[in-house]
Amino acid sequence: MGQPRPARNQSAWWRSAVIYQVYVRSFADGDGDGTGDLAGVRARLPYLAELGVDALWFNPWYLSPLADGGYDVADYRAIDPAFGTLAEAEKLIAEARELGIRTLVDIVPNHVSDQHPWFRAALAGGPERELFHFRPGRGEHGELPPNDWPSQFAGSAEPVWTRLPDGDWYLHLFTPEQPDLNWAHPAVRQEHEEILRFWFERGVAGVRIDSAALLAKDPDLPDFVEGRDPNPYVDRDELHDIYRSWRAVADAYDGVFVGEVWLPDTERFARYLRPDELHTAFNFSFLSCPWDAARLRTSIDETLAEHAPVGAPATWVLCNHDVTRTVTRYGRTDTGFDFTAKAFGTPTDLALGTRRARAAALLSLALPGSVYVYQGEELALPEVELPLESIQDPMHFRSGGSDPGRDGCRVPLPWAAEAPYAGFGGDPWLPQPAGWPAHAADRQSEDPASMLSLYRAALRIRRTEPGFGDGPLSWLPAPEGVLAFARTDGLRCVVNLADGPVELPEHSELLLGSGPLDADGFLPPDTAVWLRA
Repeated sequence: MGQPRPARNQSAWWRSAVIYQVYVRSFADGDGDGTGDLAGVRARLPYLAELGVDALWFNPWYLSPLADGGYDVADYRAIDPAFGTLAEAEKLIAEARELGIRTLVDIVPNHVSDQHPWFRAALAGGPERELFHFRPGRGEHGELPPNDWPSQFAGSAEPVWTRLPDGDWYLHLFTPEQPDLNWAHPAVRQEHEEILRFWFERGVAGVRIDSAALLAKDPDLPDFVEGRDPNPYVDRDELHDIYRSWRAVADAYDGVFVGEVWLPDTERFARYLRPDELHTAFNFSFLSCPWDAARLRTSIDETLAEHAPVGAPATWVLCNHDVTRTVTRYGRTDTGFDFTAKAFGTPTDLALGTRRARAAALLSLALPGSVYVYQGEELALPEVELPLESIQDPMHFRSGGSDPGRDGCRVPLPWAAEAPYAGFGGDPWLPQPAGWPAHAADRQSEDPASMLSLYRAALRIRRTEPGFGDGPLSWLPAPEGVLAFARTDGLRCVVNLADGPVELPEHSELLLGSGPLDADGFLPPDTAVWLRA
């Protein structure tokens, strides 16, 4: 399966790691049933090793009815049969580790599936109701929800309470199939700590925590008031005691955490990254930033500043399974459109978006800290506008059909241009568009100018150059619209976001470019280079 690559900085590998996000259902289909699976991932481990990533983060692969893409978990200790078995997961973790690739799993602590044994017992009227948020309704006959909290699905006007035949209501910040857990109950805490131990015992190196700031709720469940402090269900102080307990579990296994923490308050955000809590948290400011030099620099500066007081490394990500793919976002020609939102029929220049996505890849990989790469970004995949009848994401339906949902960034990957279904396997669970084979990995492997070749070259340089990864950054003088910064060992990154070409610094060796220089040796617009002074 290939030779293991020497990992640098073993004790704190996560501070500089390049972590590849695997959405199993859409990665590779090993048994030909149209759904990606663990057999497909295991067969593609040599590809991931050649790409040069340090770790894999797997979206939930647990037993699930898939009401929300697997984020409705029925059993944390079982692999969903659509993906394989627990034994296969253990083999995958071990085989990847032999190639120098660690594994992170996704934990969803805010809620479980309505098919989880706890919730099924709760519906039957058992004491398990205390593990969730069951309340009588308001109004003369209890016909109104217990409070007015908004849904966590953007654009959704659906209530977060569902009434049962016995008259009680239960809370679900997401879909009705995802009842929220009551984290004030000790059994909920104990169960999740045991789940962490279960997966650390099976060799995972870390855990991604979904919706990490939502677990704790005000016990009175008051109505939502904009600007109220503290918020009744976001970023409550009780969370930090939970994560300190989790950190003690992780430390026993040398495991790491990355939290999905969306918070506008940088000081509150940094609290999650104190030395006895989470190791890292996702950086959504950078992901949601438009292709604008001043705004990107502000995002970078603010990110580094909020991490500095607690000594935590920043994380950088351009895309994930919930947002529009980078090529499409950066190619949007309607400048008034919300940069991160999903929409039907958005004007897009994919050639422009691809040029910018290539430059953004070098920018993100040159910044201090760790980097997350969503599957297919290395193939320059665009967002797919799916036929209405193919959309499965509950976000689309809960928005009344106004939001296309997240399926457009989850279309199964193209592996072989000439093979049926672009080499994915069987007839994919989401349809691939007609031009998908042009992005196939086998075709890009043979093209030195492809996005795949660019990622491979960049990850190879990043891995062998100690000046990249975690460490200091200093900005260099640059024309308006240009980002230029220095890392250690003479390494520099220059990104041209201006309208015209710019001159590169003198006495610099070109290590890698996202595109060619012009005839005069200048850096064209929407192009980035790595240099050595």
